[in-house]
Amino acid sequence: MTSPKPLVLFVCRHNTGRSQMAEAYLRHFAGDAVEVASAGTEVADFPNAGVVAAMADDGIDISAARPKLIDPALAACAQRIITMGCDVRGVPRIDDDWGLPDPKDQPPQRVREIRDLVKAKARALADDMLRSD
Repeated sequence: MTSPKPLVLFVCRHNTGRSQMAEAYLRHFAGDAVEVASAGTEVADFPNAGVVAAMADDGIDISAARPKLIDPALAACAQRIITMGCDVRGVPRIDDDWGLPDPKDQPPQRVREIRDLVKAKARALADDMLRSD
């Protein structure tokens, strides 16, 4: 009998940048071995266009992603809740905070730098989770 897949929830204030990138990269690196979601505590209407472009530059399409409010039931099921470095309220617990800079209103080169930080952290998390499987 196999155990259910672990769920990782990435949380940011608006779910428009860092958490969307983290969700996409962890899904990319871990595949079907992990359930992944992202959410915000104050949802916005659309993802950050600069983030969408930076991810596309790296071959990952998040153009269809939409910001979502945190769902308490989903958060309760999560094995890991990871915040991105922003001040968030209403999160039942925080297992890790990645302490990443906000890509909002940043020039494209800075957004790509932040994307690369997210990518490295997501790759390390995927490697760790797949190893402990």
